[in-house]
Amino acid sequence: MTNSLEELEYADCILLTGSNTTETHPVTATFIKRAVLLHGAKLIVVDPREIELAKYANIYLQPRNGTDVAWINGMMHVILKEGLHNKKFIEERTEGFETIIPIIEKFTPEKVEEITGIPREKLIEAARIFATAKNGSIVYAMGITQHITGTDNVLSLANLAMITGNVGKEFSGVNPLRGQNNVQGACDMGCLPSFLPGYARVEDAQARKRFEDFYGVPLPEKAGLTVVEMMEAAIEGKVKAMYVVGENPLLTDPNIPHVEKALKNLEFLVVQDMFMTETAKCADLVLPSASFAEKEGTFTNTERRVLPVRPAFEPLYGSKTDLEIISLLWRAMGGEIRISSSKDVLDEINRVVPSYRGITYERIKSGERIQWPCPDVNHPGTKYLHKDVFARGKGKFHPVDFIPPNELPDEEYPFLLSTGRIMFHYHTGSMTRKVSSLELFAPEPFVEISDKDLKRLNVKDGEMVKVISRRGEITLRAKRSERVFEGSVFIPFHYAEASANILTNDALDPISKIPEFKVAAVRIEKI
Repeated sequence: MTNSLEELEYADCILLTGSNTTETHPVTATFIKRAVLLHGAKLIVVDPREIELAKYANIYLQPRNGTDVAWINGMMHVILKEGLHNKKFIEERTEGFETIIPIIEKFTPEKVEEITGIPREKLIEAARIFATAKNGSIVYAMGITQHITGTDNVLSLANLAMITGNVGKEFSGVNPLRGQNNVQGACDMGCLPSFLPGYARVEDAQARKRFEDFYGVPLPEKAGLTVVEMMEAAIEGKVKAMYVVGENPLLTDPNIPHVEKALKNLEFLVVQDMFMTETAKCADLVLPSASFAEKEGTFTNTERRVLPVRPAFEPLYGSKTDLEIISLLWRAMGGEIRISSSKDVLDEINRVVPSYRGITYERIKSGERIQWPCPDVNHPGTKYLHKDVFARGKGKFHPVDFIPPNELPDEEYPFLLSTGRIMFHYHTGSMTRKVSSLELFAPEPFVEISDKDLKRLNVKDGEMVKVISRRGEITLRAKRSERVFEGSVFIPFHYAEASANILTNDALDPISKIPEFKVAAVRIEKI
């Protein structure tokens, strides 16, 4: 996030898109509700599925899945046409504004309505509300990123923030909500195939040398593979072994039949996890690891804040912390152990990651909750990014045209499927589905279908149906829903017995390499 969670409460306008916030980020949703109910903030919700926060919105826009670039360009079209853009900010703080004008001029409210289904009057109203707010905050999640145009969607939102001057100041910004508790921290530490810790690019020879000198080993000169690319390489025999830590790709990855084929083709599969997940059951070796409540360390949360993790009890017999497991493995491979505690880990991070240099073990232990960048021990941390100047100097506008999703409904597969999460289960359910009280609320998989589509299919609410895509099929219960629009369906991905990702498309964004979880063509058959 460019800004902080607490700032949301004091924003004059919040544009929320691609996030079912109350169910997936309930703490963040509380700040948004407080902004509306206590401080009179204007709330714009844009989502193909009518989320709970739509009830609090001044205006709710319901676009077709995969049409985000069109409505964002459409909002900028209105803002530019009506002279509501922040000329001073654009002139002083940005570059490339002229490159986006020919694109956004094409996205008239009439054209946007044709592409997205959003009524032109509503689009114009939303654009005016956001552009005239003193401080506007954009909040999004994986409903924006999990598309073949995920990068384009994020660049478009950045364009919208800059054209209105809503970045580099309090109560504004472009604020992605992370999908799990330490996703931000993992990315910061280089758990991305194209980046070193601190977001230095792998191809950057100077940055690479700094790490090579520190660790005393040569590093690859080219970026590695993403998860979906690894699976394809495993099928081709190019990846022969895989070490999976705390992940369950047999439920989380798209096109699960393809993933299953890839894992079976490996010569050796190691899974390090708390539970015997679907992926662990396929492994040659399972390394039982401790939970967060059994180890010490830090998490970096969605607002870049480094938080301590302290053990509540000792690891269960037979399991070890991730640090112990990795250290033992390193020693077995002939390496010299230099790390023996979480303090050692953070000390090393302080030395190699400039933005964490001042976030020391001593400061964390004393109770400080610091947000990076924090370049030295006297620095208080950074509440919001890009104050006065962007990291690259000037903010760059990117011209982004609309590209349709990889797969759209047709006669054979007439419905548009989107997947996501629900409040009562988390990720692949490896923890939450073992909790009996949560299972009472959400015991089985379901597919949300509009009332009109149920009648057309001659299916009653609660009946079992088959949902079929080009990748596979699942059987689950139909659920009448007013939240999805006609011709679309929604399935939560937590349930192994009817895994939504058997159906999803593994087509990738060419830049971020994220798969298109949010758009797939399916048909529904009455059983």
